[in-house]
Amino acid sequence: MALGPRLDLRQSQSLVMTPQLQQAIRLLALSNLEIETFVAGELEKNPLLESAGPGEDGFDPDGPARDGEPAIVSAETGEADSLMAQGLGERDSPLDIDHAADIYIDDSPADRVLGGGTGAGDALSSGAEAPDFDSFANPEPGLHEHLMNQARSALSGMALVIAGQLIGQIDAAGYLEANLLETAHGLGQPLAEVERVLGVIQSFDPTGVGARSLAECLALQAKEADRHDPCIQRLLANLDLLAKGALPQLRRICGVDEEDLADMIRELRSYDPKPGLRYSSDHSPPVTPDLFITPTRDGWAIEVNGATLPRILVNRDYYVELADGAHDRNAKAWLAECLASANWLVKALDQRQKTMIKVASEIVRCQEDFFRKGVAHLKPLTLKTVADAIEMHESTVSRVTSNKYLSCPRGVYELKYFFTSGIAASDGEGSVSAEAVKSHIKALIAVEEPHAILSDDALVDLLRVKGMDLARRTVAKYREALGIGSSVQRRRQKALRGTIA
Repeated sequence: MALGPRLDLRQSQSLVMTPQLQQAIRLLALSNLEIETFVAGELEKNPLLESAGPGEDGFDPDGPARDGEPAIVSAETGEADSLMAQGLGERDSPLDIDHAADIYIDDSPADRVLGGGTGAGDALSSGAEAPDFDSFANPEPGLHEHLMNQARSALSGMALVIAGQLIGQIDAAGYLEANLLETAHGLGQPLAEVERVLGVIQSFDPTGVGARSLAECLALQAKEADRHDPCIQRLLANLDLLAKGALPQLRRICGVDEEDLADMIRELRSYDPKPGLRYSSDHSPPVTPDLFITPTRDGWAIEVNGATLPRILVNRDYYVELADGAHDRNAKAWLAECLASANWLVKALDQRQKTMIKVASEIVRCQEDFFRKGVAHLKPLTLKTVADAIEMHESTVSRVTSNKYLSCPRGVYELKYFFTSGIAASDGEGSVSAEAVKSHIKALIAVEEPHAILSDDALVDLLRVKGMDLARRTVAKYREALGIGSSVQRRRQKALRGTIA
C-alpha cells in the first residue's frame, strides 16, 4: 500500500447545539418566576422586544396562544423536541395553532385571581401590578436589634461594648454560642465583668435568651415564673432521664410523688425552649404554582398560571423604522439577529407553555386516583413512563418538572412529587407507590392505642393485609423518614403524656 497524502470526501451527520436550542432547553428548566427575570434581561438587550401592556397581546394574531389565557390540554399540541430539532427559531413565521380546537375556560383559579372584584383585583385584571399588602406592614425588629435596644437602655460604656459582642453571637433560637473566656481575652476585660453583662442580657425579653443550654434556658423562665425551687433544679439537671421517660427514677432524684412530678413536667412544657424564634425575621416565601389543575364535568382542566408569566411582543414598526435607516452591513446584520432572537424567544416561551401542559396532562392521567382520593392512592411513576407516553425525551420531561409546582384541590405539590418508586403488591399484581406506603404507615400509627403500640413487625402484617408486601427494615426506613420514633420511644411518649394529662 502506497504511503502519501490524499484527499477524501466523506459525508456524516451530527447534532449541533445552536444557541437558540440551548436557550430553549434552559427555558424548560426555569419556573415562571425565573422566566420573568430572564425575560427582563432580554428586554434590556433586545430593542425589538417590548413588554405587552394592559390590553395588549404579546403574540401575533395567527401565532401562539396568549400567555395570560388558560389553555386546555390537547393531544395535538406541539412538541418541544421537534421544535428544537427543526431549528424553527431562524424563520420569521408564527407557530401553527388550530384555534378552533382550543377550548378556553374562565372559571379557573387563575381567572379568579385575574378577573373581577375591586381594588387589587381590578389592578390584576387590567394587567397592572397589584399592590403588595405585605409592604404596608411595619417591619418587625430582629432578635439582635431587639436585644441591642434593651442593652442601650440598661448599659453604657464598656459594658455596652461587651453586650454587643455577646448579642452578636446569639443564634436565631436565642442561645449564646460564645466562649466567655475567649470573649474576655479578646476585649481585654475580666471574666467576671463579661459574666455580669451576660446576666444582664439574660434578664432581657424574651425570657430565656442568652442561655448556653436548654437547662439554663428553662431555668431562666422558671425563675421568671417564681418556680425555680430545688425540685425543679434537680429535674432540669436530669433532662436526659425525662427524655427517656424514666419517671420512677426522676421521682426518686427529685424527692417528689407522682402528682408533684406531673405538675413539674407540665410546668416545663409550658416554657419556650427556643425563645428567640418569636423575633425571627426569616419568612419563607410562599410557593407560587406554575400550573392549575381543576376538576371539570368532563375530567380535569390544566392551565398555566398566566399571572406569573410575562407578556412580550416584537415591535415590527420599530424594526421597519430601523431597517430603513440602516445602510451599514454590520448594522443590518445586527438588526436581523435581533429580529430572529426576538421571534425565537416568543416561540420558545409558547412552546415551553405547551410542553408543560402536555407533561402535566400525562401526570394527571397517570395519577388521577391521587387527585380524586388522596395520597394513599398515589401510583409509582417514572420520568421514562411519561416521556414514552408523550413521545418526548426523558431529559425534556426532567427539565419541565424541575422547580415547578401545581395547584390542585388537594394543595400545592412539586411536579417531582408525583414520580415515586414502586413496591410490589402482595398479590403479585401491580405495585404501590412509596409515598402511599408512608401515608398508610402514618395513618396506622396515628390511631394506635397507648396500651397497644404497633411494632415494626405488626406494621408489616397490617400493611400486608392492605396488599403491600414489605420487609421489616423497609417499614423502619419509611417510619424514620416520616420522623416517627420506634415503638419503645412512642410508648414512653404516650406514657409521659398520660402522666401529665
